[in-house]
Amino acid sequence: MAGETIITIVGNLTADPEPRFTPSGDAVANFTVAVTPRRFDRQANEWRDGETKFWRCAAWNQGKLTLAENVANTLRKGASVIVQGELETRSYETKEGENRTAAQLRVIAIGKNLVFHAQPKGAESQSYDNGGQASGNWGNTGGQAQASGWGNQPTGGNASGWGGQNQNQNGWGHGPGNEPPF
Repeated sequence: MAGETIITIVGNLTADPEPRFTPSGDAVANFTVAVTPRRFDRQANEWRDGETKFWRCAAWNQGKLTLAENVANTLRKGASVIVQGELETRSYETKEGENRTAAQLRVIAIGKNLVFHAQPKGAESQSYDNGGQASGNWGNTGGQAQASGWGNQPTGGNASGWGGQNQNQNGWGHGPGNEPPF
């Protein structure tokens, strides 16, 4: 990766990712992220939006890594995402003979921005660990709610999913200082 221009953007998807295959069979998911900077105006005591910029992104499958497929199967229009990628530019000529340059991000990593993804108390989280099907608790491939919400139920009666046999009132196991595992 030496010498590449790597940038990170935080924004929202403007449409569902568009999966496609190249003639050689390579999978790619194309999508656009809208990035709007916000600044706090102390004099007006309110937040002000800056000019929105639109970043075209391409996520490719590479060998056994299925980034393009994962993006196309899990992200939807409006999702708040954090994207890290290599800035690529290409030049082309339009039908009218004009020379143009286009820039896009070749995605290295992408994930949901959880800053604004809070759910109401008691709402069930959604994940797509089960072949694209929402399973209710992440890491739970059986589609059944687990006692801890931390993946598949371990055998041997450990209902906490982390650090001990019992759970406190919040559902966390008895780990270091009785704190959650993060």
